[in-house]
Amino acid sequence: MRILRDNGLTIVLLGMFAGSIIGQWIAGWNVEMEEAHRRGQAVLPLGAYTVSPEFLSSVFENWESEFLQMAAYVVLTAVLAQRGSAELKDPDAPPRDTDIQENKPGAPAILNWGSFWRALYARSLGLALGLVFFLSFIIHWTQSARVAAQEAIAHGEIPLATIAHLSDAQLWFESFQNWQSEFLSIAVLVLLSIFLRQRESPESKGVAAPHSQTGE
Repeated sequence: MRILRDNGLTIVLLGMFAGSIIGQWIAGWNVEMEEAHRRGQAVLPLGAYTVSPEFLSSVFENWESEFLQMAAYVVLTAVLAQRGSAELKDPDAPPRDTDIQENKPGAPAILNWGSFWRALYARSLGLALGLVFFLSFIIHWTQSARVAAQEAIAHGEIPLATIAHLSDAQLWFESFQNWQSEFLSIAVLVLLSIFLRQRESPESKGVAAPHSQTGE
């Protein structure tokens, strides 16, 4: 089917995402049940676990780092270069978007709405990814605060307010442990694409391309 051929990558990735988050959901619920049995507490039903701060915090902790990675990559590759990498534009090539041709056939209609909208649309990918990162961080932070409050109450301690949780070391430990791996993986991909190849992948140069060639 044409729809499968034209959208195969998105379909497969969304299928892998669905399988992974369902696996996280079921495995996380089993971990919670084991903890509840160990503490002699009531077992949380699967439906209740789905909207629990433990599950939501873990989900958005990971989403936060992924969208930070993509937002940083999109924005940084617009202004920085790495000669020889298949992942970046050639630093010797002329700028691609010095003249936004709003009248070009097939160009997005928003380019005809005026200079403000053209400028906004010209940065819309980075802005959208940055916004999803920000929202994911907010949910991670607030749900992590709920988890910390529950633990504090269970130990007879006074829980921190949600805003005070922003200065909690555990929140930033959770974030930084993911951020560092995302930035490292980008750097490794950028550098390895200089010397290594993956046949027919747009993320790689042609197999016979010289190491000095920059971009696909």
